[in-house]
Amino acid sequence: MWLFEDTMPHVPGARPAQTPVIQEQPPTGRRTGKPLWFAPAAVIGDAVGAAVPMYLAFAPADSTHAAACAAVAAAAWLLLRGVRDRYCERRLGERDNLGAALQDWLILVGLLAVVRAATGEESPFLVALAALAPCAPTSAVVHTLIHRHLVARRRDGRAVRRALVIGEADAVDSLVSHLAKRTDHELVVVGVCPVGDENPEALAPVATRLSRQAPSRPSADSGPVLEAARRLDVDVVVVVPGPYLTGTRLRRLSWALHGEERPLMVVPGLAEVAGRRVGVHSVAGLTMLNVAPPLRRGLAMLLKSVTDRLGAALLMVLLGPVFAVVALAVRLDSPGPVVHRQTRIGRCGKPFTMAKFRTMVIDAERLRHQLAGTNEQDGRMFKIRRDPRITRVGRVLRRCSLDELPQLFNVLQGHMSLVGPRPPLPDEVAGYDEVELRRLAVKPGLTGLWQVSGRSDLSWDETVALDLRYVDNWSPAGDFAVLARTVRAVVAGTGAY
Repeated sequence: MWLFEDTMPHVPGARPAQTPVIQEQPPTGRRTGKPLWFAPAAVIGDAVGAAVPMYLAFAPADSTHAAACAAVAAAAWLLLRGVRDRYCERRLGERDNLGAALQDWLILVGLLAVVRAATGEESPFLVALAALAPCAPTSAVVHTLIHRHLVARRRDGRAVRRALVIGEADAVDSLVSHLAKRTDHELVVVGVCPVGDENPEALAPVATRLSRQAPSRPSADSGPVLEAARRLDVDVVVVVPGPYLTGTRLRRLSWALHGEERPLMVVPGLAEVAGRRVGVHSVAGLTMLNVAPPLRRGLAMLLKSVTDRLGAALLMVLLGPVFAVVALAVRLDSPGPVVHRQTRIGRCGKPFTMAKFRTMVIDAERLRHQLAGTNEQDGRMFKIRRDPRITRVGRVLRRCSLDELPQLFNVLQGHMSLVGPRPPLPDEVAGYDEVELRRLAVKPGLTGLWQVSGRSDLSWDETVALDLRYVDNWSPAGDFAVLARTVRAVVAGTGAY
């Protein structure tokens, strides 16, 4: 029933579950604080990204007017970002903030349009709009660099918060195990406080215990917890609610913790749900979490559909010479058709014919059954690192992902998207369970989280976890981020075989 199961798929780039998340002694320096230069770097980056393009756009006509426009643009951008808490320590470095930068940029354009109308500014509107365009990408780049630096520090045990976890033994084990699989978050578990007599298997020492019976006095809970928090020098107490740790007990415990200025985190039991989908509401004095459904319709989906088709058409035109060269290489390398067509399963289980440049010998499907015992994947997919069916040119095409180019026609026809889960084969889908079938809730993609996170090097559980994360938390900004990462993944060729 609990929250994070012990069998939860490992996330790519994470440390193994056996790796301890304990720090017996507080490290020296600013343990919980982020580097002091984060905020100035973000402010300077935003100011430069707004002021310099604006000045360069108007300087040829009037340098004085250009300087004034640059100052107004920079001040408006910094003020807007500051009001929206983009520079507060809690948010700085936690993510690359491309989506947030785009939202802020749209608001900035609206504000400056109002300023132009109010002041009678007569400069060319399109020039001013073009000068504002670098604001969002510049800000996203700066915040991405800060984010990567913060992740690197956390892998070294810096810029973290020491946590005491309270809950029943199974729930504590699940939460600590889940936290141990990732190194990019701020929590380091230094102790656990099980509710009841069962001993957790968590990789952290038992600091104290709470009774399963509701105490007659609030201090019966708060006393041991506060003593353990002081002894371990914890920065935050994390609670996993359960049938014995009721809302009343939790509320009284929060009184004692807040009396010592120690924050309290409550784990709601939701995994892989983007924060933008979660809201907090108060109903009749009860605090409730509202989880919005994933985006499936509306303006965002229309934008995705238009972007897919326009992007596919543009890429087909730009890559026309590449299509011709690859087709000629496939034809000369081995007998058989240039394009291999295969039935795949699309959104809602609908089959479609997917096209790829042929990378295998013509009787590859027959040979697959003979090679079934050599499958190196642990799930539904069939993958062999040195597959004897792949041709010489095919290995090069797979290494560079050029064999996927004909799928642009599938994107243009609406069978696929530029970004989405990997399109599965019918026999793979036939073995799906109810959880795995959720991968079919969206269109399959030419690229996706699977492709940019290791591809064939990933286990089946990791593949499913990445696809479900995409299905549940899709956003336009997320698609743009995957497309940007795809370029790096194609160049590196990791897991491509």
